[in-house]
Amino acid sequence: MFWSNDIQTDGGPFKVLLKKGEFIDEARGGRVVPYKIYHPADYQGEKLPVILWSHGFGGNRDGAGFLSRFLASYGYVIVHMSHEGTDSRLWEGKGGHPWDILRKLKVPREATLARFKDVPFTLDALEGWAADNPDIGRFMDLERPGIGGHSFGSMTAQVMAGQTFPNEEDILSSYRDERFKAAIFYSPVPIAHISDAPPDALYAPIAVPVFHMTGTEDDSPIENFGYKERLAVHEYSAHPEKHLLIKKGGDHMVYNGTRGKLGRNALRDRHEEIINIGSLAFWDAFLKEDEKARDWLSGNGFVRWIGEDATYQGPQ
Repeated sequence: MFWSNDIQTDGGPFKVLLKKGEFIDEARGGRVVPYKIYHPADYQGEKLPVILWSHGFGGNRDGAGFLSRFLASYGYVIVHMSHEGTDSRLWEGKGGHPWDILRKLKVPREATLARFKDVPFTLDALEGWAADNPDIGRFMDLERPGIGGHSFGSMTAQVMAGQTFPNEEDILSSYRDERFKAAIFYSPVPIAHISDAPPDALYAPIAVPVFHMTGTEDDSPIENFGYKERLAVHEYSAHPEKHLLIKKGGDHMVYNGTRGKLGRNALRDRHEEIINIGSLAFWDAFLKEDEKARDWLSGNGFVRWIGEDATYQGPQ
């Protein structure tokens, strides 16, 4: 059914361990970047791909645990970051629902740019962390990392992959980190509300293989746009290796593993399964260079497996 007989929807062969801590960026006045790392336990084998994860607006390093546990169980190291200024500290300890609090906030440009800078800083810091944690660190492949993120975190991944973004003077600038070899955008974020530049000027510079994931109910809880607006990121991305998944009935918060103000979604378990398997196939194809995974994803394998629950478009 899958590209490998070893793939199971309930997880892989490895138990998963977690490590938490903080990286401190002295070059930015002691800015603290909390991290949470998922990795296979008692691992012995070949080098493991490393994937950085960026959370959405008002989130933190604890989101998307279902996905990162699944990936780590198949031989990946997933590094979650918390981004000061756009994380859960904006609403924690305050009255009211987090979404209501966040809707009233205006994110300063410097806070957005600071979260972009957190990513290459964290990737640099992982070299020292790997040396200090040799049980898993000696197996971490930091030469071919990937990056994923949800919502605001997707926008962060988009920028790391090459999307341009206006700087403090509103001049479109590149913040791409060329070390990233592939990316997954969970609920891609169009930035027409930030820049009036034509979409090809924004998204065409995306320079790595990308999997764009959304759903027909993927409305932004903060901004006034739905899933169709998100498709602009995919449409205008110029890299030929681009993939698009649209889950039928898929909503915004499924990627984070929490519901926010959204009601119960009877499709949640199936959607999480699709997210897990689609992500694993993509990372296997482009970080582990598994041609069977690539053929399964881009051929008819993934389409047959998702059935009527989603639509998928591979490279044209």
